[in-house]
Amino acid sequence: MRKSRGAGSWSGTVVAAALITAATAPGQTAGLSPFTDPLIEQLDVSRTAISVSYLIGTLVGAAALPFIGRGVDRWGARTIITAAALVFAGTLLALSFATDIAGLTVGFVFLRMAGQGALTLAATTAVVKAITTRRGLALGITAAVGSAGISLTPVLVDRLISAGGIEMAWRYQAVAVLVVILPMVLLLPKHRKTSTAKPARSQAASHPNMVLGADWSSRQASRTPIFWAIAAALAATGMLTTGLAFHQISILTARGLTSTEAAANFIPQTVTGILATLVVGALSHRIDPRYALAGSMALLAAALGFLPLVDGIPSALLYGLVLGAAAGSIRAVEPIALSHYFGTENIGGIRGIITAINVGSTALGPIMFSLGRDLTGNYAVPGLIFAVLPLAVAVFALLCPVPGRNRKLMTRNRIQ
Repeated sequence: MRKSRGAGSWSGTVVAAALITAATAPGQTAGLSPFTDPLIEQLDVSRTAISVSYLIGTLVGAAALPFIGRGVDRWGARTIITAAALVFAGTLLALSFATDIAGLTVGFVFLRMAGQGALTLAATTAVVKAITTRRGLALGITAAVGSAGISLTPVLVDRLISAGGIEMAWRYQAVAVLVVILPMVLLLPKHRKTSTAKPARSQAASHPNMVLGADWSSRQASRTPIFWAIAAALAATGMLTTGLAFHQISILTARGLTSTEAAANFIPQTVTGILATLVVGALSHRIDPRYALAGSMALLAAALGFLPLVDGIPSALLYGLVLGAAAGSIRAVEPIALSHYFGTENIGGIRGIITAINVGSTALGPIMFSLGRDLTGNYAVPGLIFAVLPLAVAVFALLCPVPGRNRKLMTRNRIQ
């Protein structure tokens, strides 16, 4: 197998990034959800207080991600992942001693910053920077394996809590994070700032809009419409899918399912999410990223629009399949699209901004659906209203000009 930059092979880099992504589960919404009710009881606080604590932790943690992204560009993924893993594990250990909502909130800040944010950002950016052949497939595998690992975590955490309580669950997860992540760091390629991973010419030939060797700074990238189309797509997906997942039991039981059937709907979402990630990643070299963004947004709008039609297990299954495909496809599209348009030299800083927006958006989803239900008495009407957002993003993405083409034209004009 052809080697990529530094010491890491194609397979080694993908395996390492995939397992590191899966190990972020204790900082993800799915990994934290089993703690909600036990924390409410142990800390003697309301559900609203826990939700606000989580909101604050997510937003504050997200604010650091643009700086962390630039750190990946400057010091490399190995350094950032090692530091983030130590902070992540230390925070999990510290949370086992938390006795009030203030301590919990501080813990949420570092869990969301290091777990959901820094580790995921650095691991996928390592793949983008190091791999030039079949990059889309590599990113698809990384996201799919990571998603599968995260989806299994709630069951494992719930058993840990049942067996030994919250404190033991926090501590076991702290150990697991270090055991999984630190050895994987050694499989990642070493950082070489001066060597930029350029796309293979066969890949560029299938994308006539790609400019070989064109590497944008985060400031330059953020001035292009396509950057904000990608950011808007990530924000819409993060906000709406998190809101739907947070209230899934309530949403689907209101449509006639039992609580067990509603919880089981996460299974089809996970299956199609993984499949969509792999398929989109594998086909990325043949698809204009703008079309892939629009397709992902269309799937998300379709899931929201179908929600009022759910009236039993078959229709709920179809809803779950479409929603999972929407979430899975955008996971593959985002890093591929950014490296396609802006190069890889400064991709960490560029993705840091995008990831901050994405993580921040996840804090708003549960509140939006909760307020929508309070105002309308159901989830169907808010779902239909919110479906307009991904449709608008899809149209915006399709209308965006190709930044590489514009940049080439500007360069030629300056030369003339």
